[in-house]
Amino acid sequence: MEDRRPTGHFGPGTRVEVRSGYGHSWASGFEVADVDNDGYLVRRISDGHVLPEPFPQDELRREGPA
Repeated sequence: MEDRRPTGHFGPGTRVEVRSGYGHSWASGFEVADVDNDGYLVRRISDGHVLPEPFPQDELRREGPA
């Protein structure tokens, strides 16, 4: 089984899963849009919408194979 713990840095375009506040599950279908001092700005792949709040690194992990 692949280890996809939230480690390392993610550059723009990296497909990631986002930790959900509800039940702390992981949601797929996102990519890193940008990185700044506040965290990672994440784009929803389905519609291209960039989520308004940055995510800290520990709430992202690299998306695994489908």
